[in-house]
Amino acid sequence: MARPARAGGGIPGERPPETPPGRAEGAPPPGTSPGPAWRGASAGLARAVSRIICGVATYLGGRVETVRADITGLRVDAVVNAANGSLLGGGGVDGALHRAAGPGLLEECRALGGCATGDAKVTGGHRLPARWVIHAVGPVWRGGGEGEDGALASCYRRALDLAAERGARTVAFPSISTGAYGFPLERGARIALREVRDGLARHPALERVVLCFFSEADLAACDRLAPEALG
Repeated sequence: MARPARAGGGIPGERPPETPPGRAEGAPPPGTSPGPAWRGASAGLARAVSRIICGVATYLGGRVETVRADITGLRVDAVVNAANGSLLGGGGVDGALHRAAGPGLLEECRALGGCATGDAKVTGGHRLPARWVIHAVGPVWRGGGEGEDGALASCYRRALDLAAERGARTVAFPSISTGAYGFPLERGARIALREVRDGLARHPALERVVLCFFSEADLAACDRLAPEALG
């Protein structure tokens, strides 16, 4: 006669099955395909370990990185400057890049005649590790009713297109407009992530985009949104 099953499907007197050695609790059995929840948890764990060990989290198979760092020292082909319309330097990232690049950058920028909001222009990197600087002019936040979202998206789009035209394979971005220009942080991060994802799809030769942040709060905001936006 069959023994009665207890609540939960077990048999009285029997020990519950143990997770086999070497397999994490809740992991799919060997030879089976992991479900979406396990794949997502596994990817999130890998990013957390990478953040702890290397200070970098990766998305889209390594094509997007998020990091807190000094953008002026990143060894990439092109670095994006959060510029003002004059292109003649300013505060924050703009000032830091001009100082690190030396006076030759300002001299080259003077010849460009400024830049419209939502657009971008390219100069050499001068004393920077990067070969090019892409000066993108983000919008000042005025409440969201004056086309700020579209202008910010255009900054990222134009910068990626210009980088691809120059043959750059690696590009680093700061968080455009979310500092002194007052653009809401998470709103700006969503736009940046979307445009980076779409730009990488448009330009397969772009190997890696680095989203570089000055503060832990900015980095954390991006990392909260990136798994959903980028996978």
